[in-house]
Parts: sequence; structure tokens; C-alpha cells
Amino acid sequence: MIFKETELAGAFLIEPERLDDERGFFARTFDRTIFNEHGLVSDIVQCNLSFNRRRGTLRGMHYQTPPFAEDKLVRCTTGAIHDVIIDLRPDSATYLRHVGLSLTADNQKMIYVPKGFAHGFLTLVDDTEVTYQMSAPHSPGHARGIRWNDPAAGIRWPAEIRVISERDRTLPDFES
Repeated sequence: MIFKETELAGAFLIEPERLDDERGFFARTFDRTIFNEHGLVSDIVQCNLSFNRRRGTLRGMHYQTPPFAEDKLVRCTTGAIHDVIIDLRPDSATYLRHVGLSLTADNQKMIYVPKGFAHGFLTLVDDTEVTYQMSAPHSPGHARGIRWNDPAAGIRWPAEIRVISERDRTLPDFES
């Protein structure tokens, strides 16, 4: 696996190293030892799958508060997404900055999202599937979010938002 730190400290874009042959390819997408060598949390306690029927579906911007704050490893297994993370750590040099990355089934890249970040994505094609591996279980009482178009974050989504849940549409602006 190839780890490239994003401009937000602690968040990594991870590319599997493919071993190709006549059958296709093999690639490792997670290895506890390698994650630990990079200083990343490697305790996965929950895996989720998100299927999105329509291009332009927005999910986010979500996070959980302690003691259920979570590190996430996110990968698009079918289709394509514009994945966005926002640094919500008040003591961080990149506080309230965001990064948007292209995760697709073709490029097979993943994003490692540390605790203290909000996360969301916009589907770029129909029938898109996204997998998440998390370091903490979902806890409804600790689930939070900020509005997808909060001026504090200033996210420029690359396509029209066509489908968004009522919950995500009505999330509050971020209060520092």
C-alpha cells in the first residue's frame, strides 16, 4: 500500500499496490502492521456499506463525538464519488480546512479519516457503492454533522446535488 498524507495532518490517501497476472490482480487494502507503522489507528470494530442509486446523491457531513469518535477508512467499490473531509480539531493547524478527493472503483484509492474530522461524499455516477471501516461502533447519541454547504467550510461540490436526506439537508452550521 502507498500512503500519501493529504494537506490535512493525519488524513491519508491510500493506494493499493496491485499484483497483476493473467487472472486479474490482487491487492491488499488493509494491514494492521502497516497502518501501525504509519501511526494510524488499526482497530476496526465496524464495517458499513452505502449503496446509492442516483448520481448526485450527497451523504454528509458526519462525525461522532467522544467517547465514540471514530477513525474511518473509506473506499468506493462501485462507481465514483467526490469524497470530502473537514478538519474539526480546534488545536489543529488545518482547523476548518477541507480536502476533496476522487475515489472510484477504477482508481481503487481509499481515504483514512482520523477522529475529529467530518466526512461526506457526492456520488458522480448512478449505482455507486462505498465501504467504510470504523474504529468505533455507531452511537446515535454521539452522531453529529454539519451542513453540506456550511460557509465555514466553503466546500465546492463538483456536480449538482440531486438527492439528500432531510437529516443531512437540515444539519446545523458548525459552531466552533
